[in-house]
Amino acid sequence: MIKPEKIARKNILRKSKEIEGINVRGYDFNKGIDYEKILDSYGSLGLQATNFHKAVSIINEMIASKTFIYLGYTSNIITSGLRDIIRFLAEHKMVNVIVTSAGGVEEDLIKCLGNFIVGDFRASGKDLREKGINRAGNIFIPNSRYCSFENFIIPVFERLYEEQRKTGKIITPSELIWELGKEINNEESIYYHCYKNRIPVFCPAITDGSLGDMIYFFKSKHPDFKIDVAEDIWKINNTSIGLRKSGIIILGEGFIKHHICNTNMFRNGADYAVYINTSPEYDGSDSGALPEEAVSWGKILPRARRVKIFAEASLIFPLIVAKTFAKKRV
Repeated sequence: MIKPEKIARKNILRKSKEIEGINVRGYDFNKGIDYEKILDSYGSLGLQATNFHKAVSIINEMIASKTFIYLGYTSNIITSGLRDIIRFLAEHKMVNVIVTSAGGVEEDLIKCLGNFIVGDFRASGKDLREKGINRAGNIFIPNSRYCSFENFIIPVFERLYEEQRKTGKIITPSELIWELGKEINNEESIYYHCYKNRIPVFCPAITDGSLGDMIYFFKSKHPDFKIDVAEDIWKINNTSIGLRKSGIIILGEGFIKHHICNTNMFRNGADYAVYINTSPEYDGSDSGALPEEAVSWGKILPRARRVKIFAEASLIFPLIVAKTFAKKRV
């Protein structure tokens, strides 16, 4: 009879084959503080740090190969100080197409009219409501900012409406965003630089935010006012056809993620993909789907370099830009 100890030893202390690869190790602070080397050490840290390092490598390859880059982000990115990072990319024409939400458009413009304030995640909603303060996470937005936004945008709608009545031309969301960027005329604005550099900005859910509120109020007085979303889907899908190289960088999830991936399906998939979000994939939503799922749809090429970082973008996107786009300008 074989002794139990021998069976256990055979199962537990089983010899393995040696494998080749990078040894797991972190930064040695005995060598002092060198932020460049600390970030470089992420490649051997493992876990999401290694995915960060891979994302930096992929984006640098996009830049070096002059890839056509699609950038997508949700509205909270613009609510936060990441808005200034995105503005840098637009200002220096480092991306080719942007896809965002209504909040991702309006909050950039609203910040040109008044500041947002760092608050508290645990602030009382009741108290804030009584003071007329809106909260997005730990960011406070005084409601008067939206009053200023109405004063800014309604004259723009009036001008566009008169043009529609005279010529029959119905404006698209992307054309409207350029018009708003032109009208705001402020170098702190992302969309001022998009207008100036002719970077298309697509917003398929243009009515889902304060922009939608303003459209509602304006259309209540002018029922025949229209915005053409059909023209924009034709435009964005055409951007991908015939591209030599296509790359996608997506901060967040939801329709902005799907819109960019779906556009790349029209060329049979992107060559590069970097996702940054915290959504899991267990519910089958596109929000949490890994890049591998997009390969099955023809949205990302099977040979593409791709990675998803499970992280909140405000923590790591400034570091990614520092190691990629910003470094190329130095």
